[in-house]
Parts: sequence; C-alpha cells; structure tokens
Amino acid sequence: MIVDTIKHRMQKIWRKKRMSAFLERIEPKDNWKVLDLGGLPEMWEILDLDLEITLLNLPGEFIGQNNQLKHNYQFIEADAAGELPFEDHYFDLVFSNSVIEHLGSSEQEEKFAHSVHRLAPRYWVQTPSIWFPIEAHCNMPFWWFYPQSFQNLWIERWKQKGYVFKWQQMLTTKVITLSRLKRLFPQGHVYTEYVAGFSKSYSIYYKI
Repeated sequence: MIVDTIKHRMQKIWRKKRMSAFLERIEPKDNWKVLDLGGLPEMWEILDLDLEITLLNLPGEFIGQNNQLKHNYQFIEADAAGELPFEDHYFDLVFSNSVIEHLGSSEQEEKFAHSVHRLAPRYWVQTPSIWFPIEAHCNMPFWWFYPQSFQNLWIERWKQKGYVFKWQQMLTTKVITLSRLKRLFPQGHVYTEYVAGFSKSYSIYYKI
C-alpha cells in the first residue's frame, strides 16, 4: 500500500532525528553496555559509536537478522516486563523504543519501569503520542478517540481481511499518555518529537 511505503520512508527520517536527540541528551560513550528492551539492530546501525548492545525481544523477533552488522550485539529472547537475569546497574544505559505501549496492563508497565530503573543509571524510553493525528501502528486517524465498540469493529474487519499483524498489534496496544509516562519515570526529562506541529512521540530520559 502507498501509505505503508510513505510511512516506511518517513520512519527512516524520524528514526535518525530521534537518535540525534538521543545522542545530544544522553551523550553515550564508546564501550558502554546498552540494554535495548524490545529492540532490533536497525536503531543502532545509524550510530558510529563502539557500543556493546544487548537486544532483548520476544521469541522469533530476531529471525532473519543480517550478520553483517556494525556493532557487537547480544540477542536475548525474553519478556521485557518479566524478571530479567541481570544484576543492578549491570548496564550503562537502558533504551527502549515504542515498546511500553505494547505491554498490555498497568501492572506490566510498572514492572517494565522497575527494570529500567534497576538495570542502569541512565535510560531513554520512547512511546508514540496520543495527539498525533495518525496512529503509529494501524495508520488510522485519531484511533485513540474512537469508542471501544468502533475499535472492535475495525479489529474484526482486519481479522476477516487477514491483516494478522495489524489486528494483533491493536489488540495489545495501549496508548501511554505523557502524564502516565511521568508517573512511571518521575526523575525523567521529556523530549517531544514534533511533526507538522503535532507531538508525534515522547521520549523520557535520565542521565547521571
């Protein structure tokens, strides 16, 4: 679809802009140990730093990853909101891009935030904004303002049409408001990413 093609191209531009903001605010250094909760190599291949990156994602998400990669990656299959087998402050930084909205419940969000705080003295956690006109996962305008019954109708329609990825995504996606993000990460500073005057996403970050 033409919408998906345009979105894919724009995502590359937005990703570079977001990582530039990350570099400016966090100032990561060579040889840092980074834990990316829910991540894939594509976010990090943009950077030229010499980092040790642990990518933690659900089973099956790493299938087909290219071995010709710039950084030293460790791939771990696990639940980002589960009990993670690392000591306190084992990493220099915990990073997460568009993951927290997929955890499904407030309890899972709180477990996730606890792990972020526990595992490193610095963090960067990003999530889409409720106020952006186009929903980031399903491309529907103003999705989060529809009544639940109307959302359910669309999800059922996607099921019938065989759009498996789309309906499964929207069954488990829960928008994270800025106020909720601040409650989960009370020490954090907020970077707001704007597109065409609308807040597209929020990143909450902290560094020592």
